[in-house]
Amino acid sequence: MKGAVFRKGPDYGKSWHKFSNNYLSQVGLGVVALVAVIAIFAPYMAPYPSNAGFFVNYPEAHEPPNWIHIFGTDQFGRDVLSRIMFGFRYSLMMAVVVLSLVVPLGVVLGLVAGYYRGGKVDMVVMRCADIFLAVPPLVLALSICSVLTPSVFNAMMAVSLMWWPWYTRLVYSISSSLRNEAFVQAAEIAGASPFHIIFREILPNCLGPILTKITLDAGWVILIGASLSFVGLGAQPPIPDLGTMVSDGANFLPEQWWVSLFPALAIVLVILGFNLLGDGVRDLFAAETV
Repeated sequence: MKGAVFRKGPDYGKSWHKFSNNYLSQVGLGVVALVAVIAIFAPYMAPYPSNAGFFVNYPEAHEPPNWIHIFGTDQFGRDVLSRIMFGFRYSLMMAVVVLSLVVPLGVVLGLVAGYYRGGKVDMVVMRCADIFLAVPPLVLALSICSVLTPSVFNAMMAVSLMWWPWYTRLVYSISSSLRNEAFVQAAEIAGASPFHIIFREILPNCLGPILTKITLDAGWVILIGASLSFVGLGAQPPIPDLGTMVSDGANFLPEQWWVSLFPALAIVLVILGFNLLGDGVRDLFAAETV
């Protein structure tokens, strides 16, 4: 539209150059990619794939790390390394499912509330978000899971129920500040519908912070899921969940330290990878205004 003022987006070429020169971000990307490959091809990469399910081999129980079992075996004689490789599957599945549910819901609610700031929609949406945010996330997830039957599915639903307000609050703050920008007013003068303004004008300018938060939140979702499994409210045996493995191995500390230590290090590795990658994504989508 002639004479309209549009918001200039980020210089992605320069941002990508900054990302590619960030060593730690590349390390994070490599760690996440490696974990994803292991999770996908675990049945082919694990040295003992059968150990991921119902398997008992008491003669080899509690063997320390050796050339046959690099990470040792647990109390049932199962290979710890093989179970960790399969455990990556459930950790990544937790992050993908939870974020796939909460991001669209939280983003849409934040956009609508921000665009209609000061109205009834704003009041209802944000006050509901404030109620959820008033309760510590882990406490809320534990409360929900304790009422439901412990399972991977119920753990995902519990984490999803507590996570959407964070995206609503983030997008609300951005969209409400963009509400009075010249490019939004130009679209309104041109007769654009609220749907067009919200999803074609405002949403693209929110993608950078949203994608950055998704990357950082993936590690936190995995940690919350592992915490639920650690206390017995998440994945149930014999599912090789990392949190469950840490919990089972804690009963044999400090003598059989490898049963609990290596799954815990696997959780740290995944979270560290997503955090380092999140820092790079933040630089990649950093808007450079003129």
